[in-house]
Amino acid sequence: MQETDFLEPNNITLNKVGMRDKFIIEGRHKLKGEIDIWGSKNASLPIMAASLLNSGDLILDNVPPVKDNLTMAEILRYLGLSVEFLEGDKVLIKGEPKGYRAPYELVSRMRASFELMGPLLAYFGEAEIPYPGGCRIGLRPVDLHIKGFESLGAEITVDKGFVCARAKKGLKGAKIHLDKPSVGATRNIMMAAVLAQGETIIENAACEPEVVDLGNFLKSMGAEIEGLGTSTIYIKGKKELQPIDYYKIIPDRIAAGTFIIAGIMIGKDLVIKNIEPEHLQSLFIKLKEAGVNSLQIRDREVRVKGEKVWKGIEVTTMPYPGFPTDLQPQMMVFLSLAQGTSLIVETVFENRFLHVGELLRLGAKISIDGRTALIQGVEKLKGAPVEATDLRAGAALVLAGLVAEGVTEVLDVDEHIDRGYVALEEKLSTLGANVKRVSYEEGKKVSDLSL
Repeated sequence: MQETDFLEPNNITLNKVGMRDKFIIEGRHKLKGEIDIWGSKNASLPIMAASLLNSGDLILDNVPPVKDNLTMAEILRYLGLSVEFLEGDKVLIKGEPKGYRAPYELVSRMRASFELMGPLLAYFGEAEIPYPGGCRIGLRPVDLHIKGFESLGAEITVDKGFVCARAKKGLKGAKIHLDKPSVGATRNIMMAAVLAQGETIIENAACEPEVVDLGNFLKSMGAEIEGLGTSTIYIKGKKELQPIDYYKIIPDRIAAGTFIIAGIMIGKDLVIKNIEPEHLQSLFIKLKEAGVNSLQIRDREVRVKGEKVWKGIEVTTMPYPGFPTDLQPQMMVFLSLAQGTSLIVETVFENRFLHVGELLRLGAKISIDGRTALIQGVEKLKGAPVEATDLRAGAALVLAGLVAEGVTEVLDVDEHIDRGYVALEEKLSTLGANVKRVSYEEGKKVSDLSL
């Protein structure tokens, strides 16, 4: 393996205690130029977890140096692996795990860390993982994960906030039906089942591209998996997997969708590169319904020249290949400026309208009834201080600030937006936006801040 200089990610800075970061955005600056979309955060995380099953030196390519991936790297180091970020969004992972208990202080930051249980259980026959943290968009219980592990023969107990799994006689293949197509549960069960005795069948499995990417990574190590991208996945367990030294992760479809929506609202001539158009079909369909005609979709890129007028539509979030819940807040900003009335129904998470109150501060007209949002299009948004409440809501507020009249402040970007977007202010500035990152004193309410 060729030696490469180690580089620490430079897009994330640690603030002093009591300080937070915010974006100051001067709206109405047109976006022009090219943007390369980074690798998928939601695919990187489980694949980094699955590297526990790879006994050799492994380079993962297209791993974005976002906050969630840095947290996963810290957890892997805690478990005994060496993890180094290299030039060009590559990560070098070496060694074998030495422990099966993940630390609470790291796992509590991010829900995806619970997906370490599958590979740890497969490797050691036991695992101890705290109940995870993450965005405040819903309960997102881990019961489907636990039921899957129990079906594979693991005994599950809860001790002082840790979920403890034991399989003293090894895991055994089973037929597992998920009550809903959970992405996390599908991936966690897959990682455990590849080393279980016999065949495992996962029914009502998630079909998301990030599930397929994990499956392809496991298959590259010799795992026998069929049915990826369908609702039924078949896995024949093996005694061991073969180490690999390289794997490239798919592009981030949510980041791509965020820039596509931005380009439509405030773009002049924007080219979004390194994408998988197939992964964005549900977005393209809805944009076409709204009257968007400026998209030029090519092999691995989309060109957007911007639109002046679009109409209201209905959007219902669904598991893939339906419209992704992770693009719902960004789509809400887009529809806030549509002609007429729009309807968004959120079926995936029960608490994913926290950004509505912030959009109202900018002049949007939105009313909520349970999981349904009624949006009356307005002529323009006006800048105001707003607070990022979760990762995708934060991205949506940045889009709103880009298109709003005047200046918008988006608070808590280091707490939320940095978890999934790489140096967002720098990339937007390169395209012509006026976005600055500054620090402010933690504890200040939006109402206390002046522009």
